[in-house]
Amino acid sequence: MNTVPGFIAGPSGYLDDRLGMAPFLKRNLRKIFPDHWSFLLGEIALYSFIILVLTGTFLTFWFTPSMGEVVYDGSYAPLRGVVMSEAYASTLEISFDVRGGLLLRQIHHWAALLFTAGLMVHMMRVFFTGAYRKPRELNWLIGITLFVLALAEGLTGYSLPDDLLSGAGLRITQGVLMSIPLVGMYLSFFLFNGEYPGDAVIQRFFTLHILLLPGLLIALITAHLVLMWVQKHTQMPGKGRTEKNVVGAPLLPAFMAKSGAYLLFTAAVLAGLATFAQINPIWLYGPYSPADISAGSQPDWYMGFLEGALRIMPSWEINMFGTAHAGTLPLSVLIPALGPLGLILTGLVLYPFLERWVTGDRREHHIVDRPRNNPHRTAIGVTGITFYGLLLVLGANDLIAVYFNVSLNWTTYAGRVLIFVGPAVAYLVTYRLCLGLQRSDAATIDHGVEAGVIRRLPHGEFIEVHTPPSDDVEAHLRGRSAIPMLPGAPGDGDRVPPESARGPLGRLRLRMSRAYGEEQIPYGDGHDGEQQAARTPEKKAPPD
Repeated sequence: MNTVPGFIAGPSGYLDDRLGMAPFLKRNLRKIFPDHWSFLLGEIALYSFIILVLTGTFLTFWFTPSMGEVVYDGSYAPLRGVVMSEAYASTLEISFDVRGGLLLRQIHHWAALLFTAGLMVHMMRVFFTGAYRKPRELNWLIGITLFVLALAEGLTGYSLPDDLLSGAGLRITQGVLMSIPLVGMYLSFFLFNGEYPGDAVIQRFFTLHILLLPGLLIALITAHLVLMWVQKHTQMPGKGRTEKNVVGAPLLPAFMAKSGAYLLFTAAVLAGLATFAQINPIWLYGPYSPADISAGSQPDWYMGFLEGALRIMPSWEINMFGTAHAGTLPLSVLIPALGPLGLILTGLVLYPFLERWVTGDRREHHIVDRPRNNPHRTAIGVTGITFYGLLLVLGANDLIAVYFNVSLNWTTYAGRVLIFVGPAVAYLVTYRLCLGLQRSDAATIDHGVEAGVIRRLPHGEFIEVHTPPSDDVEAHLRGRSAIPMLPGAPGDGDRVPPESARGPLGRLRLRMSRAYGEEQIPYGDGHDGEQQAARTPEKKAPPD
């Protein structure tokens, strides 16, 4: 069909006559997107955020952000006559009296968990492939900021129902604020409008949760997508791919169809989870009271690192001026609250610039690395994941002790050791695995792939026939670029280091550059014809 349908031609002509949009639409609607599954990971977060906004808008029609006390007389019989906050009562009303309210509330909660998980997995993909390098450093920083805002958005939303579980989390938040030297008490009084729990924190969290934080998230997501659009998408190495092109499918119709189906699939998964997997049954916890506490309580997974850090931290504190009243620094709260997340986020922010400083690489990169081809970077990333994962698991050390019938004290002691040993072991194992995978790639290039055909040679030896890898596979394997090293690094042809690298810091930089980029498994020239050689028995020299 060569004729443009009228429902497209009419509006397009109208816009073009008045705004001159034909060239813009033609250029952008045919924009090419690479066809690789890992590039869809970020869309999980995007679609989860869209669902969060839609379901959150629905919930705001019935939620009452007030800590004023009421006597419950709703549909849930076990709590009738109980004094509770209006926030908790309205959440019960949404769950039991509003048609579809419980389903939408659970979709909203699952979408919040998936949104944070999608952001984290997308950041992992960007980190492990080196997609943060020039010219995408700004987009990398925007992504980290989005992750921090997502944590804040989850914390404020988690506290809104004012049930016993969310109140316990709010109490931890207040303890963290109080542990900050000099200003902690003032921050706590400002947030809670006086002594904890005060009468205003739900209203303030509600304002943050539905106005300020979503507004910042929408602005940064828009900036993130615009920068990605302008800078073009990164792509995996492969046949026909260069730093100056993008190989894939156009936005319309191929990518839009795929992306639209992915949106529906994400919505279906969240609806299925909300239907069959109950989450946050606040009616079982009851209203929050500062005097009550429950055993076995766990926060949402993205805050589990804080729980784990608090549980394994020794009870250290510093009493300044020799008294416990004139200035106590509670290290047992301050270090777990600010240390782990601060360490990870600071490392993520600085890593692109530290890597550029170590390697001296200031080129633009539009083809990403396979994680195995940069062993140190991959090992560092797995070290961070191991550190975070151990804290997440240790946040449930009481449940581990109960269900596995082990001592709670021993789970704590083991956690204090594992939090240092585990990341170190993860680094070493990951580094060796990356080199092993490189050797596997080199073997595939040099000797081909197993054909599954066994052949007997004239001299009686049995061999398996190998065939050369396909052009696409070989191009993908060979799309490895050498990790740059600074000129004058030890082993770099014994070149004399520049004058700027002759001081202590310069020598350290050269050693780091050499360590970061030196060890790569060399690739051969291709399938070496060993099958042909194997068909002819080796001729022995005649005896003297």
